[in-house]
Amino acid sequence: MRLLEKTGLIGLGLVAGISVSLHFAAIADKDTLATPLPIEELRAFSEVFGRIKSDYVEPVTDKKLITEAITGMLNGLDPHSAYLDAEAFKELKVGTHGEFGGLGIEVGMEDGVVKVISPIEDTPAYHAGIKSGDLIIKLDDTLIKGMSLNDAVKRMRGKPGSKITLTIFRKDEPKPLTITLVRAVIKVQSVKSKLLESGYGFVRITQFQEQTSENLATALENLIKQNQEPLKGLVLDLRNDPGGLLTGAVGVSAAFLSKDALVVYTEGRTDDAKMRLTASPENYLRGNSRDDYLKKLPESIKSVPLVVLVNAGSASASEIVAGALQDHKRAVIMGTQTFGKGSVQTILPLGNNTAIKLTTARYFTPGGRSIQAKGIVPDILVEDPATAGQDSTFRLREADLDKHLLNNKPSDEKPDSTGKNKLSAPVTNGDAAKPVLSEFGTKNDYQLTQALNLLKGMQILKGK
Repeated sequence: MRLLEKTGLIGLGLVAGISVSLHFAAIADKDTLATPLPIEELRAFSEVFGRIKSDYVEPVTDKKLITEAITGMLNGLDPHSAYLDAEAFKELKVGTHGEFGGLGIEVGMEDGVVKVISPIEDTPAYHAGIKSGDLIIKLDDTLIKGMSLNDAVKRMRGKPGSKITLTIFRKDEPKPLTITLVRAVIKVQSVKSKLLESGYGFVRITQFQEQTSENLATALENLIKQNQEPLKGLVLDLRNDPGGLLTGAVGVSAAFLSKDALVVYTEGRTDDAKMRLTASPENYLRGNSRDDYLKKLPESIKSVPLVVLVNAGSASASEIVAGALQDHKRAVIMGTQTFGKGSVQTILPLGNNTAIKLTTARYFTPGGRSIQAKGIVPDILVEDPATAGQDSTFRLREADLDKHLLNNKPSDEKPDSTGKNKLSAPVTNGDAAKPVLSEFGTKNDYQLTQALNLLKGMQILKGK
């Protein structure tokens, strides 16, 4: 089963990092396992193990020592490889259905504190005003400094209805903020849609789940029915979408691309890590499903003018979709540079209901671009007025994560820093109120307004 998932324990509604692509596989004997064992290093490990058992200030079980050794071994590789205990492994699988318990924030670790990547819409964290870039420095009365990300995530777990107090450092605030959240069962609606005005539709994907591509097909059908004629233009909003299932990303891409068009391919050291996924039913239908819901869509969807909105919170599956549509020249990508999560993780189940999540490959767009530690550069750069002047250090990306994989495939494509193909939002002066971060899909959504204006301009040119 191939799928994209969030780094860490997604079942908590708290994500240790950003969505990553992965597929389930069984551990098998491979030639690489036949490599001679490093005797000296294993002897040192044995000596340290024995010394801890005999001399540590408190008794430590063998299970704890071995588990911590495995955890450290995987955490030392890159930000996305990890050991999943029985609870984490179970919740990872459950979380792909779009319902889980927690606070509803995606987080990563930076300089010993937890950094918020983005809140998930319609969750306790979102409604409490948690923002991307917030640094969580304290959980209730416990400082996070020195705590592992997994431990921090576990402390943020709890029964729906229970409370937790987060102490947060936020740029431009004179002192740390104290925010009390009530844990809840997080139900993520992955696809939202509406008619912006006659002829122009808006579809927002908040996360790629098992039924996302099917829900997209339904949303597109409803938009056409509401409009009572073929659409003149469509905005696909992937901003702050951290990723999800790979089948969902392929399905969403397939809705707009011609049949059998290449969506994404991966390269790794083993045969299992080499995939070519095309816009074909076998690559996006779930399980034994034979009902190709994309066939029901009118042919006009394949050619409707399309603008895709992205930002620094768009990662993994979102970048696969944006990259595929950009390479096939099927859509105009608008917004800001994406997160840059371009590695593939494989879930390797162990015999005791645990698993390891291991980075096994990099993925590439149809044109051969590696997104790793770089992201997708929009065709037209449009910043949100509320974040246009933000310090770049508060725009967390893959390249900012400790031990991230390097992009080994150089590209001539560079972020546009000269102002070419860039739309700037109005800037307030003096003591005027600072721009408020716009809610996606509303009338004060500056980036959406620019996307709609572009679609109208394309329609005028088409008429001429």
